[in-house]
Amino acid sequence: METIKRWLSKLSFRTGVIVLAMCVPCYLISFFPVIPWIKDLSIITWMSAYGKWLWWVVWLGLAKTFQYSGITILGVEGYKRLKAILGRKKRKFSTDYINPTKEK
Repeated sequence: METIKRWLSKLSFRTGVIVLAMCVPCYLISFFPVIPWIKDLSIITWMSAYGKWLWWVVWLGLAKTFQYSGITILGVEGYKRLKAILGRKKRKFSTDYINPTKEK
């Protein structure tokens, strides 16, 4: 287990972000059979309860694997870097608005 963790931590920041982003589609696909407005699709009509359960287990397992692998690749420093990047974007958008109390 330690060798896998060591190997994953050697990968780049970009790879970590890509692997971490891959968990989002897997989460969405895992809940595909239970979304109410999708029940009219043909794949859902022939899936049994066991098939839906198996679908959920496989895709949720993939999502969790991508999530934890991405976090391991990023590590503490990569997580701080990603948080800073996302935080910078939020601050940028919040400062774009004109402050009505401030005079020019």
